[in-house]
Amino acid sequence: MNPRIFREYDIRGVADRDLDDALVADLGRALAAQVVEQAAGRRPVVAVGRDCRLTSPRLFAALTAGLIERTDVLDLGMVPTPLLYFAAATLAVDGAVVITGSHNPPEDNGFKLMVGSTTLYGDRIAGLRRWIEAARRERPTMVGRAPGTITPHDVLPAYLDHNVASLRLGSRRPRVVVDAGNGAGGPTALALYQRLGFDVIAVHCEPDGRFPNHHPDPTMPENLVDLQGAVQAYDAELGLALDGDADRLGAIDGSGRVLWGDQLMILLGKAVLEEVPGARFVGEVKCSQAMYDELTRAGGHPEMWKVGHSLIKARMKETGAALAGEMSGHLFFAHRWLGFDDAIHAGARLLELLSRGEPTLAQLADQLPVMVNTPELRVDCPDDRKFEVVARVTAALRARPDVVELVEVDGVRARFAHGWGLVRASNTQPALVVRFEADDPAALAAIRAIVETEIAQASA
Repeated sequence: MNPRIFREYDIRGVADRDLDDALVADLGRALAAQVVEQAAGRRPVVAVGRDCRLTSPRLFAALTAGLIERTDVLDLGMVPTPLLYFAAATLAVDGAVVITGSHNPPEDNGFKLMVGSTTLYGDRIAGLRRWIEAARRERPTMVGRAPGTITPHDVLPAYLDHNVASLRLGSRRPRVVVDAGNGAGGPTALALYQRLGFDVIAVHCEPDGRFPNHHPDPTMPENLVDLQGAVQAYDAELGLALDGDADRLGAIDGSGRVLWGDQLMILLGKAVLEEVPGARFVGEVKCSQAMYDELTRAGGHPEMWKVGHSLIKARMKETGAALAGEMSGHLFFAHRWLGFDDAIHAGARLLELLSRGEPTLAQLADQLPVMVNTPELRVDCPDDRKFEVVARVTAALRARPDVVELVEVDGVRARFAHGWGLVRASNTQPALVVRFEADDPAALAAIRAIVETEIAQASA
């Protein structure tokens, strides 16, 4: 068993190397053990969905073989991750699993897991690993346990109905292009946006687990080229891009300009504030300072939090936030929705915003603050040293007189007079994650030089 498949937010690896049938069946047994603890003596039910990767049917068969030893299974079929979350929130189930490799290469696959209404992360995922290791040392007997059932269930109609009921559309219907990257979300997104009356152009919306056209990751500009071309060719007002399991949204305006997750948060957050003055928001440490400043200026209360969809969802519940978002395009609506990351619903909310006013998305984007920033950068650093290096960088930055503010909620984000720099340990790779933002290129270069020098000294 490769211990590195048990990550902070999910379980993930190269499917045919790391996720053999015996391990996946044991994972089903381990999850069943957690679910049974909360089921108060009755036989629990676990909803299971899967994406379109070629290995997903095999993993479904192995996982459910383990689950049905102690639970019944509701088989949702091939669905994007938001439909699994929707099922967990609206059906009488005790747990849920979606088999997905998300935005990773076709040979990868994995599992996002829930017990009750809680997405597992951190120590609870590590607990699954510990359970499997213990079970393999002394396999518990299953004699006398009747196997559970596997019952197909189509959750799509209820998902579409719930979306339609939650939206408050205006009269305008701009043309939109949707590029699903041949992931699992294409058919659902098309069905919803067409039902809402929009003129929808489909690009790579046929699920194909080989991802033959481009990698299903809308955070990479090269994966948006086809969408930009289609927006221009069809004279559309905007384009929406989904990742492989449709829990992350990318967007471009009519000119082909990319709007990243933190920029979408500004537009969508201001729309929320029109209905809920003083609403709370959750962002993460990689988001632009402009997002926090703009939502505060509009009367909101944004909070900077840790990176990771599971951590963001938990923080939303704790604080009662109406909306949360990550630079990577995870967008979480609790306002008029159910509080999980759902790119299809977030796309509908952007379409709702545009339907209620005359400005185009490009005109709205023109009003956003212009900052100079880097993408998310990675610096190789061994797993057993990366947290120590971040601690040393933090201490060094704390001692600098030119640092205006130090945020240590997830790594360290040092704010200077004209920008900021971030250093944090990656939760998924032997690497440090760094990002920089400033008012102008000169300030960006200066801040980057300071932080990268501190990293080099701390790593020596």
